[in-house]
Order: sequence, then C-alpha cells, then structure tokens
Amino acid sequence: MVQRVSQFTISPGSLESALDKTFERLDQLHFADALWSRNVEMWTTDPETHRKIENRLGWLDAIDFVTPQVARIRACADAVRAEGFTDVVLLGMGGSSLAPEVLRQVIGVAPGYPRFRMLDSVDPDAVRAAMEQAETTLFVLASKSGGTIEPNAMAAEARLRVQVAGHQTWGSRFIAITDEGTALHVLAQAEQFRDIFVNPSNIGGRYSALSLFGLVPAALMGIDLDAFLRDAAEMAESCRGSDVRTNPGLALGAVMAAGAEAGRDKLTLLLPPHLASFGLWVEQLVAESTGKEGKGVAPIAGEGTDAPIGDDRIAVIVGLAGETPDASLRERLRESGAPIVDIEVPDVLALGAEFFRWEVATAAAGRLLEINPFDEPNVSQAKEATRVLLDTYTSQHHLPIPEPHAAVGGVRFTLSDAALEQLTGAPATRFLDLVAAHDYIALLAYLPPDVAALGEILTEARARLGKRGRVATMVGYGPRYLHSTGQLHKGGPNNGVFIVVAAPAAEDLPIPGETYSFGVLEQAQALGDFQSLDRTGRRVLLIQLPSRDPAVLRAALDTLLA
Repeated sequence: MVQRVSQFTISPGSLESALDKTFERLDQLHFADALWSRNVEMWTTDPETHRKIENRLGWLDAIDFVTPQVARIRACADAVRAEGFTDVVLLGMGGSSLAPEVLRQVIGVAPGYPRFRMLDSVDPDAVRAAMEQAETTLFVLASKSGGTIEPNAMAAEARLRVQVAGHQTWGSRFIAITDEGTALHVLAQAEQFRDIFVNPSNIGGRYSALSLFGLVPAALMGIDLDAFLRDAAEMAESCRGSDVRTNPGLALGAVMAAGAEAGRDKLTLLLPPHLASFGLWVEQLVAESTGKEGKGVAPIAGEGTDAPIGDDRIAVIVGLAGETPDASLRERLRESGAPIVDIEVPDVLALGAEFFRWEVATAAAGRLLEINPFDEPNVSQAKEATRVLLDTYTSQHHLPIPEPHAAVGGVRFTLSDAALEQLTGAPATRFLDLVAAHDYIALLAYLPPDVAALGEILTEARARLGKRGRVATMVGYGPRYLHSTGQLHKGGPNNGVFIVVAAPAAEDLPIPGETYSFGVLEQAQALGDFQSLDRTGRRVLLIQLPSRDPAVLRAALDTLLA
C-alpha cells in the first residue's frame, strides 16, 4: 500500500548533537513498544501518577472504538439532514470543540448539509449570534465532564430559545456527547435527547479528536468518515514503529523536547492559509500537555511573516497538497539555527492522520521532559477564582473590581504584584519594559471572537508587540484559551508576559436559572484569570475598556505601545 500520511523530514540546525541524544533516550526507553503496551512504569515510579496515566491512554484505541460506530453516526447525520434543520451549533469548550472547529474550517461542510457553527464563548454577543436560528437549529452539547460551566450556560440559553420557538420537547433538538454517567449523560437520558453518544472515559479532552467528540461533528458536516479514519489508522500504524528516526510521531516529539531542553521552547508553526485553524488545536494539545512543573513548549501559531526570529525557536512547517507557507520566514528560521520539521499533508482528509501524529509526538515530548502529558494541574486555578468571584456577585450583586494603577481616557490599567514590583515605580503604561529576551507575549482578549474590526486590531497589535519586544507572540480569546494555553501560562516556565483585555457588552444576556448573566460570567473569568496569573507570580497587565468601540481598543493598545 502506498503511504499517504507519514512524509516528513528533519533539518536539525544547531541542535544536531542534542537531537541525536534525544533519539537515543527514546530508543533506550523502547518508547513505542512501551506506549502501545501501556507500560506506565516508563513514565514514573509514582503509583498515583501511574493511575492517572492509565486512565488517559484510551486515545491510542480511539480509531478502533469509533470505526464500528460509523454506520450509527452516519445514520444520525443523515436523519438530521433529512429533517430540515438549517443549522447545527456545537456547544463546547477546549478539547470538545477545537477539533470540530478545525474540521469545519479546513474540510468544510458538504453541499446539502446544515450550516455548522461553533459556540465556545460566553460572550453575550457571540451567544446571541449562535442562537439566532434556534427554531431550526440542532444543538450538539459536547462535554467530557458534563459539568463545565460554559457549555452548561450555553445549553441553558439554547433550551430556552428552543422552547420559545415552540419545541416543548426540547430534548429532541439536542444531541449529547459525553462520558458514561456524567450529569450531562443523566440529563440527556431524562430529557430524551435526540441522540446520546457516550465516549470512553479514558480519553482526555485534548486527545479526543479521533473519538466521538470529533467524529460525530464530522458526520454532521458530511465529511467522508471512512477516508478520514483510513488515513488516521495508517498514521497510527506508522507510529508503532520502533525506529525513532522514522516514526512520524516520535521523531516530532524528540525535536520538541530537544528544543525545550536547549532553551528553544517556542514551537513555531508555519501553516498554509487553508490550514491556519489547525494551529488552534495544536496550541491546546501542546501547551496544556507540556506546560507544567516549570517546564513547557510554547506553541506559536499565526504570527505574521515579518515576526522577529530569535534563538529560542524550533519550527514545524506544514505543506498541504503543494500549498506551502511563506518561504522568507522559513529562511530566517534556518539562518537562526532553528531545527525545522517539514511535514507534507496530501489533502484535507489526512487531517485525521495529523491529529494522531501530534498526539503521539506530545506524549513522547512529555516523557522526555519528565512530566505527565495527560493532566492539567493548573487549569483549576482560574476556575476556582471565577467561582469565588461569582459567589461574591451572587451575595453582593457586583464583582470586586481591582483598583487601577493608571487610567487613560476611561481605560483602566491594573498590574499584577510581580509586574508592579519589577516596574519599580514606573507607570503601568510602561508594562512592556518588562519584556526580556526569550520571553513570549500573550494577548488575551475577553471580546466577541467573530467581530472583524476587533480581531484586526488585535492582530495588528500582536505584530507590533512582537517587534517591540523582539519576542514570540500569541493571541487567545477568553474563555477559550483557559481550556487551552491557560495551563502553560500558569504551570510552564515564567517567561510569559500577559496582557488581559476585557470590555463589557453593550447589551448583556441573562443565563436562565442563574443569578448572574453571560456578561458577568465573562467578566468574572477575565478577573479570575488575572488573579490566578497574579498569584502564580506572572507579569500581567489587566486592561479594562469602558466599551467595545474598536477606536477605544486601538487607543488603549496604542498607549501601551507608545
């Protein structure tokens, strides 16, 4: 059989010797054999960590689990298509939503299938936009735990909209994807959801792209599941190979780990325009898996072609059916001595193969960095901070807003303790003076993700931030990034510089059954993450805008960049 999906080459650059040693370490571990045989003792001698890892290796068998269910999944999608639904809206966060969003943007919805939309935001404007066709929308509620606050709030609003539209048996307009026995599983059975897909509980969220969390949405888009899974299975077979240098997953993981150990901890993804959204999925997988215990690989996707290139980079350059990223950026990476991995993807249906390649690579990198790549110990910090803030709002009817260290034109600038101390009396608007070599800047926006004018300003500001500090940059929308790069921000190396931007919606939206609104929840999450980063000793600036006027956002960022 002609291989379609495992073509890759490695140019080691300045890390040739270090990479050779990393390959040798994986060889000594017999990593491929140990991974596929579930030998958890390869990871650690700690019994508690053994148990955690044992309960997170189901992704290795995900293809075998879903393949027998393809007929049922396809029948569900065919029925939805036949019954005249105009829209499908997936309600989810993090691992439950990122893979479907990549599939939508890269492969797309087949002709004749309902429009597929993603809601992974609690922003009032975004929620309203996703619910505008509730009368003819099928809602897919995807949550591994079944108790995540964001999709549950979205689902409460969707249920209300469906009932107002005249569908009193609201469960018939919902599909659930969750684990066995979760609160969502129980609710879906009690309310007689249209369909319920129960995923194996030993598959972690960010490793679930090839499970029901990815395959059910794919079928609802009309994607060819047989071809998608065939390429993924071929990649899985290639990733069983014991030769580390030719194993497409292990070789990539070795480069990631060798880079991080040598101070090249910025994994720069160069993707052709058609694959741009794939970077969002890689961001979560790599950042949440490796960013802990003061270690980590910072995934950098979506930078401009003129981004500054330092000596802290490794690069993965992906081509898609002959379409390649900008050649000039590749040349500057080569000149910097960065190791470069070239991957050629034959067509969009091979995306399933890439999901598997990166899962194996990330697992291998985690072992080499001597951390558990399957947990997320710091994610709960922001969640807990948000819960406390919401409790305060419930009892006092307002959120405790921190006092600003500067105010310009109605914009409030508030520093974390670490930033305040390091500025040694300089004004908060000089926050960027704290950026040092080998840092990265993360611009984190609690704003509606689909407003083009705001997005353009953030993209422009990202480029300017990178050039000013001569460092790598990333942009994240809250609360999405809390379930993605948020683990790296708090658990990884203290080389991140964070700018959190928040602004109230012009028109708020109540959450049915709650004492707080979507706008309050969004604001609490912004404040909660600021508090969490502050308590972790990070350099953080909170920018609170009086409105979402693009001119106000631009002026605030101009003040910072002046």
